[in-house]
Amino acid sequence: MRGFAGLVALLLAAPVAAEEISAADLPGRIIAAAPQVAVLGEVHDNAAHHLAQAAAVAALKPKALVFEMLDPAQAAKVTPDLIATPDRLAEVLGWEAAGWPDFAIYAPIFAAAPTARIHGAAPPRDTVRRAMKAPLAQVFPEAARFGLDAPYPADLQAQLEAQTQADHCNALPPELLPGMVAAQRLRDAAFAQTTLQALSETGGPVAVITGSGHARKDRAVPALIAHADPGVKLLSLGQLERPAAGDQPFDLWIVTEPAPREDPCKAFR
Repeated sequence: MRGFAGLVALLLAAPVAAEEISAADLPGRIIAAAPQVAVLGEVHDNAAHHLAQAAAVAALKPKALVFEMLDPAQAAKVTPDLIATPDRLAEVLGWEAAGWPDFAIYAPIFAAAPTARIHGAAPPRDTVRRAMKAPLAQVFPEAARFGLDAPYPADLQAQLEAQTQADHCNALPPELLPGMVAAQRLRDAAFAQTTLQALSETGGPVAVITGSGHARKDRAVPALIAHADPGVKLLSLGQLERPAAGDQPFDLWIVTEPAPREDPCKAFR
């Protein structure tokens, strides 16, 4: 079964159980589900989301943690001693220079599984740039394994380009949009690939720390893992901010108040 059509068929054949829950319910639901892989989404600058992820990690007791925020070289620097000194860990990782939100809100996730093997899933920047211009099958060696050897259907491609434009305050040149959608798809595949590697090396369970857009069951990391290895027992968690109503593309999702932040469109003006 290959390509995007095969991925969709696989998902439609799988049992679906989707439900909005509270953060307090999350650890019990993680324990009950006992997934091999838990993809735990977040809004990056929302501290409440990271506390929920930390609680999920503590419940799962993963043998490996996969971080969107780290590349493999950074992940290799993490040790239990550094996890016990968050300020020093942030310095060693170059966290602030990388532009992620304050490390203090991520530190509880590391502390929840201090002996877990840490994996960095971020692909090299030059690879991401190449993905914006070249076919993904030329950029990502395992494209077929993860369903990247077939383009998105035209209507989905148009939808994702429109969403990308909206997410960037309608300030992007339209000619950039196809490449940005491709880069997002590449990142999903890179995160899925790293997760399966972590599962193979440790036997699992594995927790993946990533933005909620990457935790979607319909086309992101869980979908690509299922395409590459249908036997993996997965759980996807989305964390969203109000307003967010109706069904969401996750097994479980939590809706919180928005984090205080400046107008994100200010930088585009």
